[in-house]
Amino acid sequence: MPSIVEPYTTTYHSASALPAAIWDALRSNPQNSNTILPIAIKSLAREEAGLGQGRDQFWIVVHSLGAIDFVLSVTNGDIGTYPVFVFTTHPTHRLTHDFLLPRLSRLAEALRAAVPVERVYSFFAPDAVTEMLVEMWCALTGVRAYHDPYYHAKLTYCTKSSFVNRQMTTFPGLVYELRPAVENDLEAVASLCYQFAADSDPFVLTHEGAIKEAATLIRGGQVWVHGVRRPGDPREDIASIAAFTRNSETVATISKVFTNPNWRRRGCAERLVRRVCKHLLATKQSVALYVAHNNPAATNVYHRVGFLGLAEGAAPVEGVDSWLEIGLDRSKIELGHW
Repeated sequence: MPSIVEPYTTTYHSASALPAAIWDALRSNPQNSNTILPIAIKSLAREEAGLGQGRDQFWIVVHSLGAIDFVLSVTNGDIGTYPVFVFTTHPTHRLTHDFLLPRLSRLAEALRAAVPVERVYSFFAPDAVTEMLVEMWCALTGVRAYHDPYYHAKLTYCTKSSFVNRQMTTFPGLVYELRPAVENDLEAVASLCYQFAADSDPFVLTHEGAIKEAATLIRGGQVWVHGVRRPGDPREDIASIAAFTRNSETVATISKVFTNPNWRRRGCAERLVRRVCKHLLATKQSVALYVAHNNPAATNVYHRVGFLGLAEGAAPVEGVDSWLEIGLDRSKIELGHW
């Protein structure tokens, strides 16, 4: 039996095996656990419906001093395997080198024992966690990491009180319709999914993969579209899409926003994100999303909608943190998609 003082790990191979304390830890901060909790909820629902436990999914939990420190997930999506996601119950100011070293050492060792090397193609977690865990993983496996991150972003969220509900400027001679996507939108949504992925190297999609993703989003009611047409003309262009695919009981996560290049600079993304947030906040306490540090245009859009901690020079906001994805040598791994 491990000491309650020294960090130790437990590996769970099904969502139904996760103890109540781990569910409570994830639900205690559903914004920060948005990459793990919603997927675990879906996996649990599948297991309870007798549909199996998913393909080689598992969760590793780090405990110390009688508490849960980290939850790591190796899980799968509808169109590919996910990165290794890591959630911590601790605020970022607690994530010092001395705190992380013994805990992430145990975590890396447990991951190495549980999964083939080729399954781990990237890590996504708060900056300090990703940096140290990748270094440990590379030392354990001999697989090198890429110097340039796949993704470096700020996790932010919008609440009912921070949401800015205002009428957007519209352009004369155009009719706008903001609505959930329907089957007839499949080709247009797939085209925007394909273009979004093309800007998200290495997670590009084939045309067939984009069709599959769009069909899954539409079938699940997880994507809205911004339609544009001229009065009297039944033909509609889909100017923008906004998808929300990682949703728990109290938090929805916007995971994809993309505007057709032909309709940019007309406020379409802001108009649609605001409408989607209004829809989601009718049943959720907050809406979370990640916005890349090198995307000031998107940052400004989300700030105007009411996402916290994005104003230039803004004071720190609890839960608005920097997250980092680092990828591993693609000649040694099997790349997934998220």
